Amino acid sequence: MDTKMGFPGGGGGGKMWHIWWEKISGQGCKIHQQYYQYIGSKKVKRALWRKLLLTWVVGWIIVSLWILCYMSLQGIEKRKETLASMCDERARMLQDQFNVSMNHIQAMSILISTFHHAKNPSAIDQKTFARYTERTAFERPLTSGVAYAVRVLHSEREQFEKQQGWTIKRMDTLEQNPVHKDDYAPEALEPSPVQEEYAPVIFAQDTIAHVISVNVLSGKEDRENVLRARESGKGVLTAPFRLLKTNRLGVILTFAVYKRDLPSNATPNERIQATDGYLGGVFDVESLVEKLLQQLASKQTVIVNVYDTTNHTHPIAMYGSNESGDDFYHVSTLNFGDPFRKHEMHCRFKQKPPWPWLAITTSFGILVIAFLVGYIFHATVNRIAKVEEDCRVMTELQKQAVAADVAKSQFLATVSHEIRTPMNGVLGMLHMLMDTDLDVTQQEYVRTAQESGKALVSLINEVLDQAKIEFGKLELEAVLFDIRAILDDVLSLFSEKSQGKGVELAVYVSDQVPELLVGDPRRFRQIITNLMGNSIKFTDKGHIFVTIHLVEEVVHSIEVDKESNSENTLSGSLVADSRRSWEGFRAFSQEGPLGSFSSLSNDLVNLIVSVEDTGEGIPLDSQPRIFTPFMQVGPSISRKHGGTGIGLSISKCLVGLMNGEIGFVSIPKIGSTFTFTAVFTNGLRNSNECKIQQTSNQQSASSEFEGMTALIIDPRPVRAKVSRYHIQRLGIHVEIVSDLNQGLLTISNGNIVINMVLIEQEVWDRDLGLSSHFVNNTRKIDHGVPPKLFILVNSSTSFKASVNTDADNPTVITKPLRASMLAASLQRAMGVQNKGAPRNRELQSLSLRHLLRGRKILIVDDNAVNRAVAAGALKKYGADVVCVSSGKEAISSLKPPHQFDACFMDIQMPEMDGFVATKRIREMEESVNREVSMDENVTNWHVPILAMTADVIQATHEKCLKDGMDGYVSKPFEAEQLYREVSRFFQSS
Repeated sequence: MDTKMGFPGGGGGGKMWHIWWEKISGQGCKIHQQYYQYIGSKKVKRALWRKLLLTWVVGWIIVSLWILCYMSLQGIEKRKETLASMCDERARMLQDQFNVSMNHIQAMSILISTFHHAKNPSAIDQKTFARYTERTAFERPLTSGVAYAVRVLHSEREQFEKQQGWTIKRMDTLEQNPVHKDDYAPEALEPSPVQEEYAPVIFAQDTIAHVISVNVLSGKEDRENVLRARESGKGVLTAPFRLLKTNRLGVILTFAVYKRDLPSNATPNERIQATDGYLGGVFDVESLVEKLLQQLASKQTVIVNVYDTTNHTHPIAMYGSNESGDDFYHVSTLNFGDPFRKHEMHCRFKQKPPWPWLAITTSFGILVIAFLVGYIFHATVNRIAKVEEDCRVMTELQKQAVAADVAKSQFLATVSHEIRTPMNGVLGMLHMLMDTDLDVTQQEYVRTAQESGKALVSLINEVLDQAKIEFGKLELEAVLFDIRAILDDVLSLFSEKSQGKGVELAVYVSDQVPELLVGDPRRFRQIITNLMGNSIKFTDKGHIFVTIHLVEEVVHSIEVDKESNSENTLSGSLVADSRRSWEGFRAFSQEGPLGSFSSLSNDLVNLIVSVEDTGEGIPLDSQPRIFTPFMQVGPSISRKHGGTGIGLSISKCLVGLMNGEIGFVSIPKIGSTFTFTAVFTNGLRNSNECKIQQTSNQQSASSEFEGMTALIIDPRPVRAKVSRYHIQRLGIHVEIVSDLNQGLLTISNGNIVINMVLIEQEVWDRDLGLSSHFVNNTRKIDHGVPPKLFILVNSSTSFKASVNTDADNPTVITKPLRASMLAASLQRAMGVQNKGAPRNRELQSLSLRHLLRGRKILIVDDNAVNRAVAAGALKKYGADVVCVSSGKEAISSLKPPHQFDACFMDIQMPEMDGFVATKRIREMEESVNREVSMDENVTNWHVPILAMTADVIQATHEKCLKDGMDGYVSKPFEAEQLYREVSRFFQSS
């Protein structure tokens, strides 16, 4: 649909004014910045400032006037676009509805050709036609009537008139002398004069039934319309004229009705010869346009005029008025399907355009802002120099603060390293001293000194960890470890304290947790140690209970859920409900890892660990800051229990690195429960070799107890479950009963052969007479060997002495239970010895002796004590050791060819540190290897170099590998780590 605007000027559109405003404001900011720069640097004199300010004001006045004109033109353009849209919408609706009516009229022409001319007798008469057109009028929304005129030749006129019963009337006199609709009478029309052919109307809709018998070829407009329609074969429109009877402006759309289907390329003469009649639709333009505009809500705001512009010099008004309105208008072209007739719709607003208040207020506002900015320029000139000076001072202070922070951390790392170095020497010497012949008192002194030294190193490690956390440099390892062995070690660490207090200490790991995991065992052990250490400090009675489950197990299994009542706890004391400690964890929400855990990877293991105690609890006012570094619950508690207050903050950071969360619940005078989650990798899935090794270790550890059955007598389900967990780790089948009578019944039954009975101290002390009766009866059983009796106690001093029996008292096993301790106790009591492999430490020591015997090893360390400790440790395993004190001596000693099998090199040394020395050695080896590369019988030189360091911040594995080292060991040497590193290079001899 073609459109055009009737308002001159206005430009060709453009961008919105706010885009321009961004450009202007950007230039303003640039000028502002340059202005500050010049003034602040004192490059512009004060006299020039006033000129610059005046130029600023004048320039913005001009800009404001330009904005006013620009936005006014934008408003006019917007008004034009709105008018064009409204006018085009009306034109499109009128045109679409006209096309619908035209298509239906064309379809009616086909209907007449089929049912009137093609059938004899005709299937259509006036009544049928009128009824049909009346019922289908809704399909022709713009027509006021439809009529059909048949083609009659002059030779057929007389017979036609007799058939129809009326005379063919003429139309031209009515066109010359229009009459009012009330005076119109079809019977008064004159008969049509003699002509070659006629086109009288035989069928008509009831609304225009007055045109029946009128010869449409006798009217000028209709005649031209009919002749063009039959020649073209298309719909043809008349010029606007006054309709009969209604005397309103209208047009007639005419379609020719042919005897047969004509080809599309038929000639005009062929079309004339094939014509049967003419179907016309009458359109009352004025009422139809008015009806269309009534459908639009904005009718009252726009004035619409419709014109026939076939003769563009004298257009014919078809609809509209001369009502005054806006100065400009919009023209939309109308296409009614007749290429000969041209029509247009002219639209304009009724109201004059309003004042451009937006442009006025915007330009005025910009001018005001410009004045204010100018005033700000003038007012801030005297302050710029001071502000810059303040900024310079603040920058200097910031640099000093950052430097002080860095210096603090460097000082912390350096001092801690310098403290660790002599402490490692002390611990190493004490370790060597323990291998000498000492009496019991001397061994106790040395052991006490070792514990004190380890406590000091542990404190230093905590401070270093906190420093690494502040700098974001704390990283985790990914190694294979046994989580159950770690918990046994932690239990051993706290067993003496718990036994001294009479506090029951226990650990339970679910069967669903894999045997081997991949992660950082040292950091996991650190978290458990911190939490259990706090519990030991603040718990004087009751119990401390550590549980480990899978997250899915806690959510989906009722067995794992705990109730906060004394009947379902380890010691019978009330505890804080552990479920409240993990209520907000993401792992238990649909968005957290639980919802997608199983679908992400079957190798991931999501653990939940709880440490439950019955201690003093945390005061309510201290709970919100419990994870704050160096936070103490209170001065009195700090004096009573000691500690640095950074253990929990470090634990929280470590849990976060393990993709977990930590929380707690604490009730004063009841106790506390800390819970955290951690994500590891399933070690058994990742390494079949490790799985086979773990299975073989389990078989060797439990083969001595294979096929045995143990009976546990304990009234508390939780405590009995813990005992069963530890005993089943030895391969022993376990039965549980709640009292001595049930135990005696189970043993006497004979259905199950009970090899050992483990009785909880609470049951034993409840009734010593019943206990004596139980012991005597178990030794009188008729079948098999009587079971061995064991008493499980929290403290050996609290156990009441023997009962009246003829045999020895039951064997006492002091809790906490651990697999190694339990196995040793059962072996001694039952006379069973493990004929398998030696203990782990003995195995490592023996393996190290096989690996290092006869090996020539170079030790490089600037500290004489450390050299002596390292040399003593390696000589202990049969190595031939040579010591040097600097990196330069190491380079000379390892210059190919040499006889050394390995080198242990300290990292921090004066003049040349271990990293630089290693690089020089690798360069020498590469040079020698290139020279002898042509000789295939010569082996390439590459001596294994292992870093020795006490600096846990600098001596990272990645740094060692980057600088050419093959691994690193900590000082003093630990058999497990030394074996792991050395076994990668040496084969057992």
